[in-house]
Amino acid sequence: MSKYNANNERIKRRYFTYLKEAKRQSEDSVDAASTAIARFEVRTDYRDFKTFHIDQAVAFKRGLAKQQSQITGKSLSKATLNSTLAQLKRFFFWLADQPGYRGKIKYSDADYFNLSEKEARIASAKRPRPVPTLEQVHHVLDTMPADNELQLRDRAVIAFTLLTGARDSATASLKLKHVDVDAASVFQDAREVTTKFSKSFMTYFFPVNGNALVILTDWVRYLRSERLWGNDAPLFPATRMELGPSGQFEAAGIKPEHWSTAGPIREIFKSAFAAAGLCYFNPHSVRNTLVRLGETRCKTPEEFKAWSQNLGHEGVLTTFTSYGMVPRERQADILRKLESKPISESVDEVTYRTLMKALKDSGVTPTAS
Repeated sequence: MSKYNANNERIKRRYFTYLKEAKRQSEDSVDAASTAIARFEVRTDYRDFKTFHIDQAVAFKRGLAKQQSQITGKSLSKATLNSTLAQLKRFFFWLADQPGYRGKIKYSDADYFNLSEKEARIASAKRPRPVPTLEQVHHVLDTMPADNELQLRDRAVIAFTLLTGARDSATASLKLKHVDVDAASVFQDAREVTTKFSKSFMTYFFPVNGNALVILTDWVRYLRSERLWGNDAPLFPATRMELGPSGQFEAAGIKPEHWSTAGPIREIFKSAFAAAGLCYFNPHSVRNTLVRLGETRCKTPEEFKAWSQNLGHEGVLTTFTSYGMVPRERQADILRKLESKPISESVDEVTYRTLMKALKDSGVTPTAS
């Protein structure tokens, strides 16, 4: 049985070029589209897209809902179904306008890749994610060994993440010149750093207390003074491997090269939290830790706007809606305290106006309920 269709491959190549060059999507986004389309082709035995019928979309949805995840062994989540179908919907909508496919595929055919309204709500529902407390991250830093340069690097990775909330892809690509420990800042320059949406911005170290700043400062000075590395050297260099006494390759220090992926950073977090007797929290979860810290430290809209901007968010609503879920324990505590407040006590007028403006700017029309 054929594993590909030549006509499909040609039109897919055009579509991927369109996504990358016209829609300015990243390689990861193009890969996601490729995976979704490949799933559909397997289901239809690689039939030519020109023979598409809405029954194929309906059958694909039903089959996808019955598939099991290779990781969990359970049925694919509604979020996975939603993202896969959304990719296919966009592809067939685009296909309906392409020469050779017009008349064979209608724009409305793409709508058959929608989930039901109920399933779509389930797929997009916000769920609580595990977030480490500030105390837990400090505990990890305090228990990490620092007897060699690999251990110093690993400890500095976690300290840096706590101080800046930088995404692991950015952390892996930073150079020494991007960090100024004296000014307590890091410039995430998208020309050289892998930032989200290729956006450049300055981050000032968050006031997290503890030893994080000392750990990072000592690491930067070690690279500059002991290693004599220059500005273009990686802030967090890759591991140097050498043949050991056993004849096997072993970690033997660092080398002036960047990690090719952010995978090693996630492994550092996994090992460090396990060694500290804690469950695993990925690097991205520390951003949530910082948002929760900001919600308690910031007393004015301007302060929280600065805190949000420091995370690389252009709009404060991104911080509120994507990261600002109140923990359930804190939610209960807030409501208990509100019970004792006078009903006449109103929200700060400046805060109210700021939030209403942010909602309006984002396209949301506040209504009474």
